[in-house]
Amino acid sequence: MYEPIRTKSVHTSADDADFPHRSREDELDIQLAGHLSALLAVTDELGLTAQGDRIAEQVARLRSAPPARHAGRSDAPAAALHRRAHTLAGRALVVAASRADTAVAILAAEAMDTHTAALAAAAPAALVGAP
Repeated sequence: MYEPIRTKSVHTSADDADFPHRSREDELDIQLAGHLSALLAVTDELGLTAQGDRIAEQVARLRSAPPARHAGRSDAPAAALHRRAHTLAGRALVVAASRADTAVAILAAEAMDTHTAALAAAAPAALVGAP
C-alpha cells in the first residue's frame, strides 16, 4: 500500500555528516576577528593610526594574516563614527571576555574609553552654537 522509503531521512544525525566542524573557541575567534576588523575600519577612518595599529595586530593574531586596512572615507560625521566605534568595541569586549582574551579585552575597553571621551568633548561644542 505504501511505497518504501528509498532515500535517507532529512532527520538523520548531523554527527555522521562529512563537513568540517569548528569548536566554540574557533567560532569565537572568527566572531572576534570580525568585530575587530569592523572596528579597525572605523578607527582608520577617524585617523587614529596608533589605536588602529594595535587593533590590526590583534586581528593578525586571530586570523594568522594581516588585515586589509580601510582606505576609503564615508563622509560620515565624526560623532556618528565615534558612536559606531564605541558599539563595535563593546561587542569585541563581550566576545573577548567570553573567550578570556585579556589583551583584546583591554584594547576594546580602551577603545570604548577613547570614543566616549571624543563624544563627550564634541557634545559641549555642539551646545555652544545652539541658541
